[in-house]
Amino acid sequence: MLNKEQLHHLIDEALKEDVGDGDHSTLSSIPSGQKGKAVLKIKQDGILAGVEVAKEIFTYIDPSAVFTSYKNDGDAMHNGEKAFEVEAGIHTILTCERLVLNCMQRMSGIATLTHQYVEKLKGYHTKVLDTRKTTPNFRLLEKEAVRIGGGVNHRFGLYDMIMLKDNHIDYSGGLENAINRAWDYVTTKKPGLKIEVETRSLDDVMLVCNFAKDKVFRIMLDNFSPAQVKEAVDIIGGAFETEASGGINIDTIVSYAETGVDYVSVGGLIHQAQSLDLSLKAVVV
Repeated sequence: MLNKEQLHHLIDEALKEDVGDGDHSTLSSIPSGQKGKAVLKIKQDGILAGVEVAKEIFTYIDPSAVFTSYKNDGDAMHNGEKAFEVEAGIHTILTCERLVLNCMQRMSGIATLTHQYVEKLKGYHTKVLDTRKTTPNFRLLEKEAVRIGGGVNHRFGLYDMIMLKDNHIDYSGGLENAINRAWDYVTTKKPGLKIEVETRSLDDVMLVCNFAKDKVFRIMLDNFSPAQVKEAVDIIGGAFETEASGGINIDTIVSYAETGVDYVSVGGLIHQAQSLDLSLKAVVV
């Protein structure tokens, strides 16, 4: 469920960027207070995402708006279908039009690509994770789109999980130092915060297994081949959650799922997704 406060902040900032000192196209051509109706038309097949976001945009700007959904987030969509209809002040419809389309087109592209990955993993234990490779100030909706597409959200930001990656480890002087310092930090400053650690070799995996069982909850296997991931999963033996990461794509994900790894993280769910074609059209009686 989207955080309304965060979503409203996103809407405010996006409209501030777009509208500036006024939507002069609308102000100059449409009488104030005039009501109208518009329909969201689907022009490309895929997985629909952003319907609830669109509803929130319209009703946040115009509380009297009437929003009628014909399809829901996560539904398969096909060219020629209608997603929703909105009745509101015409100024609201026209001023919000591009924001609604930008959000829904981007979200639907991400949800569609995520769904393709999820379909590949059917029958396997492995789940697909997103990453922090997101568009600044749009992460809220990009990660929501991954969830709508059937993927699993990784940490939202730097604040909700400790993730010790290669640079943290190298700057700390090694795995043990990094993990021990993180654990001390958690126990004294942020009780309950989970620690994930990146490993770059099977030796790293064995080291973590030998001394960090009560400190780390997940081991990332970075840039491991499927064969190396299988060996690492066998070494770990269920003592930690496991995540494979690094260059994994739609063509290789099954070979990683076959190893029994718990998660595969794919930055491309977001940064390689292509927006889908949608349009908002006036209904003229």
